Amino acid sequence: MKMYLKFTVLALFIFLVCKPLAAQETASNVNTPDERYRIIVTSDFPMFPVTNSDPDDVQSIVRFLLYSNELDVEGLIVSAGTFDMVAEKKNMLAVLDEYDKVDENLRKYDAKYPTADALRAVTYEGKGNNNGIKIKWGCGKQPVEDIIGEGKSSEASDAIIAAVDKPDPRPLWVSVWGGPREIAQAIWDVRNTRSEEEMEAFIGKLRIYLIACQDASHEWLMNEFPDLFIIESRKTYHGMFRSDSQEWAEKNIINNHGPLCAIYPPKAMAGPGVIEGDSPAFMHLISANRGINNPEDPTQPSWGGQYKRIERTNHWVDGPGESTISKWKNDFQAEFKERADRCIE
Repeated sequence: MKMYLKFTVLALFIFLVCKPLAAQETASNVNTPDERYRIIVTSDFPMFPVTNSDPDDVQSIVRFLLYSNELDVEGLIVSAGTFDMVAEKKNMLAVLDEYDKVDENLRKYDAKYPTADALRAVTYEGKGNNNGIKIKWGCGKQPVEDIIGEGKSSEASDAIIAAVDKPDPRPLWVSVWGGPREIAQAIWDVRNTRSEEEMEAFIGKLRIYLIACQDASHEWLMNEFPDLFIIESRKTYHGMFRSDSQEWAEKNIINNHGPLCAIYPPKAMAGPGVIEGDSPAFMHLISANRGINNPEDPTQPSWGGQYKRIERTNHWVDGPGESTISKWKNDFQAEFKERADRCIE
């Protein structure tokens, strides 16, 4: 009996000690629903079929929506970018109409897929050449005062401020696929209306991922705010290019996979097939959900690339290069195919 009691006590001790350790190990590798990353996407989103901008934004939004169950989507912002530099919310809303036709199928797999109405409610329009802000594509083309400043706020920049101001301890990731004018305008407004301490708190909650350099506000963010968390993907995002062929996209995504996948363009500016140069701006969060990386440390390998820190700043720029994305393509493409299948099953 004494031996039995000793064994029972020992077993109970091991259970009590080891169970919390096991739970802690699991929690470190999986994002629970309450820990999902908050995200706002800002995209120079075109109409489709694409006539006035880069088709890869449409490619990327299809993938993004198929992963929307894993993220806390707080904004879909249509910003100005690429050719015509227009921002039209109706283009994003048109995509959500297609998502609306498949979201019930998606929720059979995961109830956390948001409804189309929930996403429509957080869709906002920025400003561009179609509503009073004349933006030139690329850096070094115009003074930043031409595109941000007094009287240049938009429903999109206001929405970013409101999201940061929420009493939510989680940081807000801003995934910038087009020009960053809207996030820059939000920061300009806060800097000019709040105390220095309030400004620091606001900056401290932001995590910005920039794809390329698309307008003058990009340089302003990098130069004016060394303490602002910024990942600047200058060329690393090229590692997403041609992850699969046009034939693969047509077979596994576009054809016979429902209305949302049907709008996936079979080619983009960089060529045919899966281009999606903007997708790395959110895919580093998806790989983080799989325990691959901590997005707070962009020096770690991830589906969104690997970056090096600029000394004495909170900025990260291209590190080892494009291969830090392309090496994962078999993994993220297999998942993409699987999620496209969910739309019709």
